[in-house]
Amino acid sequence: MVTSKVPKSKYAKRYPKEFQRQMVELHRAGNSVAELSKRFGPTNWAIRRWIKQADRNEGRGDGGLTTAEREELARLRRENKQLQMEREILSNAAAWFAQETAPNSKRSSGS
Repeated sequence: MVTSKVPKSKYAKRYPKEFQRQMVELHRAGNSVAELSKRFGPTNWAIRRWIKQADRNEGRGDGGLTTAEREELARLRRENKQLQMEREILSNAAAWFAQETAPNSKRSSGS
């Protein structure tokens, strides 16, 4: 089966990081968010989000997570999920082996 990366919404459009960075720079140079949206296409909301994230990454933000922190959090969540699955498998295996090797197991001796 072939899968492709599809935006979360059928209307969502992904903009390259370089484009996002340029929008932030243009805003900081004095262009309004509405003007940038009209000239280049991204929504006002998207441009504001890019500006807010750039501020966070540079330590001037509102206390939210930086891009590096977001990436680390996603990595740690994936790792935690993997460890939980492995623990569940090992727990089930240990229970199965304990049942198999118990001297008074419920298995019949065949007599």
